[in-house]
This record gives sequence, C-alpha cells and structure tokens, in this order.
Amino acid sequence: MSTTDVRTSMDDGRAPAQSDAVSMAMPQVETPIVPPGTIAARALVAVVAIMTFLAALTTGAVMLVRSAAGEWQAEVAREVTIQVRPVAGRDIEADVAKAAAIARAAANVTEVRPYSKDEAARLLEPWLGSGLQVEDLPIPRVIVVRMAAGGRPDLAQMRAALAEQVPPASLDDHRGFVDRMRAVSGTVLAIGIGVLALVVAATMLSVTFATRAAMTTNRPVIEVLHLIGAKDAFIAGHFQRHFLQLGLRGGLIGGGAAVALFALADFAGGWFGGGPGGSELAALFGSFSIGLLGYLAVLLQVALVAGVTAWTSRRTVGQTIESIG
Repeated sequence: MSTTDVRTSMDDGRAPAQSDAVSMAMPQVETPIVPPGTIAARALVAVVAIMTFLAALTTGAVMLVRSAAGEWQAEVAREVTIQVRPVAGRDIEADVAKAAAIARAAANVTEVRPYSKDEAARLLEPWLGSGLQVEDLPIPRVIVVRMAAGGRPDLAQMRAALAEQVPPASLDDHRGFVDRMRAVSGTVLAIGIGVLALVVAATMLSVTFATRAAMTTNRPVIEVLHLIGAKDAFIAGHFQRHFLQLGLRGGLIGGGAAVALFALADFAGGWFGGGPGGSELAALFGSFSIGLLGYLAVLLQVALVAGVTAWTSRRTVGQTIESIG
C-alpha cells in the first residue's frame, strides 16, 4: 500500500479499494521540494552572474596583460644597444664604425643600425626640447643591433671585443627592463588568482546563506520527509540539483556577458586600429583579443562556479539536516 493510500484511508475512513479508486481519479502532480521561482533564487542567480562576470573580466585582463608583456619581452630581447660616448682625443665617427663592424661580425645578427648625430639629438628632444644647440653637448651615439628570432649572439664575446677595440663603447642588453616586465607579469597573475579566490569565497558564502534560508523556509517539508523515511541523500540531492541549476544559469549569464564584452573589445580594436593612436594602443595592450584559450577559460569558470554552488549547497544541507534530526 502506498503512502497516499494510507493517508487517504486515515482521513475519510474509506476502504483501501475505495481509496485506490479515488487516488487514481485524482491527478498526480509532482512538485519540487525547493520552489524554483522564488525571490531568493532570482537574487542568487543575479549574485552568481555578477561574480562570474567579475571573475571572467579578471581572467581576461590577466591574459591580455601577460600577452602584451610577453610580446614586449620578445621584442626587447631581440635587440641590444651599443652606446659610444664621445671622448677627447678620439674620433667618435671611427669608434661608431668600428663598433658597428664588431656587431655585424657576430653570429645571429640580422641588422645593425648606427644613429647619426642628428638622430641622437632628436632622441633627447622630449627632455631637452627642440631648437637647442646640442653640438657642444657630449651626446653618445647609439647603435641598435637586432638579432634573429630564436637566435642570440655571444654577448659576452661582443662586450669583450668592444672593451678591447672601442673603450668608450658599452653594451646594453636591456636585461633590467625584461626582468621588470617579468615581475609585473607575475604580479598581475598573482592579483588575478587572488581576485578569483575572493570571487569563489563570496559565491560560497552567498550560496550558504541562500541554502540555509531555503532550508528554514522548507523545514516543515523536510521534517515530514524525515517522518515518512526519506533519506538524507535524497533531500540533499534535491537541494543540490536546485542550486546547481541556479549556479549554471547565473554563470552562463555572467560568462556570456563577459564573452560578449571581450568580443566587442576585439572588434572595436580591429575597427579603430587604423585610426590615430591605434598603433600605440596595439603596441601597449596588444590586439584586445583573449583568443580561444581565453574563451575556454571563461567556460571553465562557469563550470567552476556551478560546481562550487552545488557542492556548497549539499554541504550546507548535510549540516542543517543533522541539526534537524
């Protein structure tokens, strides 16, 4: 005999057969333990959507910064600079020519470009201004040495040759700049991981409060289910599925908004790339595209937020059921 038959026969005193007939005549409507369309559910979806959107923005920003920093490092690492200082009693033009010959003789060097005196003076205009008489200033001459991709000359040997043949010359491999860029890139990555951890923690707290509120609202139903022999896993499974759906809905809304924003930024960057300042923005921030890996990272974050929501709700339900029992 089913639970419905027992309840019906206890209510009106009719025979089990009559109860069966009444039960078959009455429509059987299954309703979930947790109502899906409550105000609290909609609020939780909004919170999860906002958290996912912020996490996706953080991930995309970190990937853009790391990509731009990597391009800067690769570009800077392919160039070294030779500075030839003017020294009394020496012909600076001969020193520049000799330093350029030493650089051209090195392996894996594709281009050697000595700057003229006028070009070296123009490099100082942002600091000294234009129209100055710089003939009497001891302005060093710059030689830019560009290396082949994937290859690197023996800088120690080049530095030793310059010190022996051109004493006023010095070689700068920009190692300090590259190290600073690596430090900035690592710092941005650490900040992104920290923000993501805060978002996950805030999501867990929100789900915990929402689950406890739902448990409090449905406490009579849970007690009745306990009385008729429902297992804790059955009750927890209902709450877990409910909050998993809410987490997926909020995660898809927030992640979809972030994907749309990145796609719009990528389109706008390509559209305005040919305009004034477009090349400077491209050199500074890259192409504003997070690429396929970035979009996959956003989808993984949606799954992560949904999984955290479901796990947190099940854990909270288990603790609450133990207190009820």
